[in-house]
Amino acid sequence: MVLGLHSYPPLGRVSNVKSQLISFSVLVEVADQDAEEPWEICLWHSSGEQPWKETILSSTPITASPTFLQQGQGSPNRRCLSYSVVVPMASSLHFTLKYRSKPTEPWTWARDKLGIDDGLVILSVESQSPLADDLSSVIQGLNPELKVKSVASQTPRTQLWTIQAAVTPASDDRSAYANIELGIPWGGFVRYCAFVRHSMAWLGPRHGKTNFSLDKDALLCSFLSREGKHLVLLGISNISNVTTLLRSSNHGPVMIHMRNDENERSFGMVLAAVGDNCESAIAAAMYHARALIPFTSNTCDALSPEPLVQCGDFRPEWMQNWYDGLGYCTWNALGQHLTEDKILNAVECLKKNNITISSLIIDDNWQDVDFDGPDSNSYSWKKFEADPRAFPNGLKHTISQIRDSSPSIEHVAVWHALLGYWGGISPHGDIAQQYQTTQVRREGWKNDDVMTVIADTDVGRFYDDFYRFLVSCGVDGVKTDAQFMLDTWASAKNRRELTDTYLDAWTTAALRHFGDKTISCMSQTPKILFHQQLSQNRPTIPARNSDDYFPDVPESHPWHIWANAHNTLFTQHLNVLPDWDMFQTSHKNSGYHAAARCVSGGPIYITDVPGKHDVSLINQMTGLTTRGKTIILRPSVLGKTIDPYTGYEEDALLKVGCYHGKAAAGTPILGVFNTRPHVLTEIISVESFPGFVDSNNYIVRSHISGKVIIATEREPRTVRLGVTLEVGGHDVFTAYPATQFDSETNGRISTASLGLIDKITGAAAIIENHFELLATGRVLSVTRLKALGVLGLYISDLPHMSIERDFMVTIQGLPVPPDTVAIDQKESRVLGIDIQKAWADMDLSSGWSNEVEVKVYFDAEHC
Repeated sequence: MVLGLHSYPPLGRVSNVKSQLISFSVLVEVADQDAEEPWEICLWHSSGEQPWKETILSSTPITASPTFLQQGQGSPNRRCLSYSVVVPMASSLHFTLKYRSKPTEPWTWARDKLGIDDGLVILSVESQSPLADDLSSVIQGLNPELKVKSVASQTPRTQLWTIQAAVTPASDDRSAYANIELGIPWGGFVRYCAFVRHSMAWLGPRHGKTNFSLDKDALLCSFLSREGKHLVLLGISNISNVTTLLRSSNHGPVMIHMRNDENERSFGMVLAAVGDNCESAIAAAMYHARALIPFTSNTCDALSPEPLVQCGDFRPEWMQNWYDGLGYCTWNALGQHLTEDKILNAVECLKKNNITISSLIIDDNWQDVDFDGPDSNSYSWKKFEADPRAFPNGLKHTISQIRDSSPSIEHVAVWHALLGYWGGISPHGDIAQQYQTTQVRREGWKNDDVMTVIADTDVGRFYDDFYRFLVSCGVDGVKTDAQFMLDTWASAKNRRELTDTYLDAWTTAALRHFGDKTISCMSQTPKILFHQQLSQNRPTIPARNSDDYFPDVPESHPWHIWANAHNTLFTQHLNVLPDWDMFQTSHKNSGYHAAARCVSGGPIYITDVPGKHDVSLINQMTGLTTRGKTIILRPSVLGKTIDPYTGYEEDALLKVGCYHGKAAAGTPILGVFNTRPHVLTEIISVESFPGFVDSNNYIVRSHISGKVIIATEREPRTVRLGVTLEVGGHDVFTAYPATQFDSETNGRISTASLGLIDKITGAAAIIENHFELLATGRVLSVTRLKALGVLGLYISDLPHMSIERDFMVTIQGLPVPPDTVAIDQKESRVLGIDIQKAWADMDLSSGWSNEVEVKVYFDAEHC
């Protein structure tokens, strides 16, 4: 019985390659009782329009079979077979597999038994010639009524066009709508991915094959042609108060959907970019969008004559980023009936468990609200001061108690909705008496309800006064939620006159009072994305990247990670730090979420119920600096899916790629997640890691098992990882740049600094490292780190070496205690140096530096 059949390239998925020779590796998983059968695998394939052919794969295991670094999977016996076929250039290859255990048995088709679609390999061939003659050669049936113009692209090997469509004026305070046919991308395509309005507040990915069908309006779509080219369509919003989105139709063509809030005829705009890969085409469209959007708000000029901060004061310093510390949010942890006592108890509980947080977010339910209406969407805000029933001594007293009891908490932020509260401003409260208000009607709500909000003339003063109050209480940051409410307004006049006013006033006040210590939430609406988050003239702030983390909804966990990994393909081009939301460390899926947050490159907040913590997991996400501060280890390049066109329902692992360090010399990282409801096995080429350079040598390590393999410059393409993950399973693979030395007595020796191997993304702790062969024949390794932990050093000949005889290790120039250096228990070729223990045992202090330098000398000739 075949339990699994896996191929590289993967079955049923698209793989771009750049060579005529395509090598197939087929992994056969069988039950123990069938392991000795003479299994036969037959590859059926068709190149281009050629007839289908069959080729029996060799039954001899190949030397380059996938390496499984994981342990304890309980998987059956595996056999790996390989075969190579030659495919003509500028063509595609369709393929499938059939198998049988012995010649007397009938053939079984993989697609019938395992539910696997036929595979498709596309040869992506780059050339110097233009990607397209004109847009009509890319979009079949391009609507002649559209105004199309070719424009210069800022991204290499891409072409770019602007597409304009007319829309009638708003009338009787009602927005005008138009749906215009665009045409069919490529005249037919093999895959598409889209980023739709998953809800009013959030974006979400959608995928499909040859039939373009969306359940929601899309902001951006990418279509893959049969020739391996990519067409990206991006709807532009915030030009002349027109929102432009993309829709599918029931007869094939893409539709342009526009909403015009102006009282005059306007134009919606779509950008079309063509490139050799999806990401370059998205980048071409997004870069041009920045040039198109009129950033009319000058935040610096809008500040008061004596601002609390100057725009020029912001400098990117890794140790100074407030979101580089571990955060704690009260939302899931303390429930929706927040009180001062609950917050103080949670803070005290963290201390008792030796969990050091540097930022605390006091989430919803601290405000004094009017509970009129059927639910929280109708509740409205009465006054600046906290709810007197839950915070009897006021917000300032609570903040003072927090800071006094936990000096390690450097930043305290509070939650509020952009319009005050979910239902706006209470007409009966103090705020309504102090500021001019107006009423707006929300679409799509019960009875299209009316809410009271601050009028445009007082919005700036309102935010400035509110934030001055917060500062006086000791608050130094805000999480501003429910921003999408601006897009629910029915009135065209309110939409065009109030939307930008609110966004600019909030940005100005937040910058003045809190600098970059703000979080933008529920703000993935077209207007906000283009007006506020695309702008480069303000500091980068965290912005929530997907719908919420729902601990009690089992099916939401894989989707949450999936949506964030895909959304980042778009949000990486905004002036925000994608925030994958808080999570709980004591949850069934805590390791799953922890790994995802670490490879995301964004902030990390926990929302643990007091007393329910996984301290070991928290320690894998964080590191202690030499000054005693707990920081997270963020890779320098954001994490995102490396398979843009793979759908959520397909049996494929989600692969989230990120990178740390300098281009071509840094560390590729790949997080893998099983988002399907059954066990998955996949073969992953090491060269698919982001930033992987064929000419480099790498040591690839699994965080879960600690096992490593080496990928050399001689044959890096043959190194493949076999990955098997249970339901909810995950792993993080890191490819560390390796250095090779030739010793006279022991031949070639490979070495690599693995960063902090007790951390999920321990490579991100490395500031600088290098190896040097000294004239004495000894090798010197120098690693500078931003945090303490267990430093791992890979040495290929370590099993033949003696720590006492061949090694000398120093920290800050001083020898470390012998008991802090040992062979790693998971991998005999990795030397582990417990920097944190050595630092404490040696009673070292940071002095002027916030870094730690570790030098390792070893004798390569005595191996």
